[in-house]
Amino acid sequence: MHRRKFLTTTAGAAAATLSTPAILGAQSATIVDLAAGTPELSTLVTAVQAAGLVDTLSGPGNFTVFAPTNRAFDHLPHGVLDGLLADIPALTNVLTYHVSADYYPASAILGQRGRIPTVQGGFVSANGQGSGVVLNHGINVTTADVMASNGVVHIIDGVLLPG
Repeated sequence: MHRRKFLTTTAGAAAATLSTPAILGAQSATIVDLAAGTPELSTLVTAVQAAGLVDTLSGPGNFTVFAPTNRAFDHLPHGVLDGLLADIPALTNVLTYHVSADYYPASAILGQRGRIPTVQGGFVSANGQGSGVVLNHGINVTTADVMASNGVVHIIDGVLLPG
């Protein structure tokens, strides 16, 4: 897979420790297959299905997906998830903010600060200085580099909301 250059900036944040994946299956599975086979990502799978993004995230590409856990969705304010599931354009906007059309393994982020372009059109700020990666000044990558046939998944402990 081709690795994209990380765009450096000057944003700062504390980093959390990354763990390497010992879960989620073989590299021959697509991003959607991996998420569907991971119980802690069931809310994300439901949202991806509701938004009609299954075919896209199952297709060819070198995607990077920042995948919020069920607990991350549970930490959204009351009613936000239900509201997103009822508003497909808003849901799609949030979900595509979690996806880059480029390949960013942890090794491309660690030791740097920068911005990662998203399919939604915005940028996710990433601080890889220290022992882990922190996104948008507070969301931690808890499991990095879950390899799929069409990209890489980083499991995160929060939901990224476009600004």
